[in-house]
Amino acid sequence: MTYQTEKLAVMFADISGSTALYDRLGDDPARGLIAKCIALMLDKVSMHHGSLIKTIGDEIMCTFSLPEDAINAACAMQSSVENDSRGEAHAMHIRIGIHYGDVICEKGDVYGDIVNVAARVASITRASQIMTTMAVADSLPPDLRNKTHQIMRAELKGKQEQLDIFQVDWEADDTMRTRVGMSAFRKSQQGNGELTLRYRGQSFKINEQNKSAVLGRDEVCDILVANDFASRQHARIELRFGKFVIIDQSTNGTFVRFANGHPMRLSREDLVLHNAGAISLGQAHQDDPDDVVEFSIAPAAE
Repeated sequence: MTYQTEKLAVMFADISGSTALYDRLGDDPARGLIAKCIALMLDKVSMHHGSLIKTIGDEIMCTFSLPEDAINAACAMQSSVENDSRGEAHAMHIRIGIHYGDVICEKGDVYGDIVNVAARVASITRASQIMTTMAVADSLPPDLRNKTHQIMRAELKGKQEQLDIFQVDWEADDTMRTRVGMSAFRKSQQGNGELTLRYRGQSFKINEQNKSAVLGRDEVCDILVANDFASRQHARIELRFGKFVIIDQSTNGTFVRFANGHPMRLSREDLVLHNAGAISLGQAHQDDPDDVVEFSIAPAAE
């Protein structure tokens, strides 16, 4: 059978925390909020020349002829959802993954490796983030290319080679620039401070200039942890909306212990870091108390 192929940017976008929303609000109110959020997303998809392929519960799958249209749509979607949720009791957040290449087109649907990778990129993306691949980043015009930066090399299921993953700084659009001009947002920017990581002679700082770090046993990691329990890119710490957030993306989990508390185990979860403490990759702190990554957060100068 002969298939039609076309070079397209494939986007998956879904609503973070929708299951918890149903638990908190009940079926009808949660369904109403999710439907409203999807409508906001689809409006931006249409505005930027995209095509809806399917809606799957709280997730949409779309295609774009041009990667720049996909990125512009994704940025507009994030801004629209965040602005609509501001001040609401139940804020909505979305995550978006995008890949670009030759796809199989048949009966209004698309198939192939590009689609699979786009879905996997979306699966490792967190709330209020846009993640994409080098195939997309390298195809963008300079103004949009400057909004992307590589944050990790991911091991995606079914792929033998690691994939370079880029984050898109959607906050830098016109809407966010206007918001940053407001006094409340200026205060938030000044309050970010700096997080320092230390591990066996290694040191790395996360701040406004370096907004993320990857911890793991791969040589490309910012903090290289010589630990057989650690995954290649085990965890990521990033400065997100004025907070330092650790994201576990490992097989064995990440253990975080604050200076005045008990250890917490993360499994594909996020946690906001505060003050100081220790991070153990893949094993509990007591299993090897010397093999930990220490962190400390210094507040921004007044």
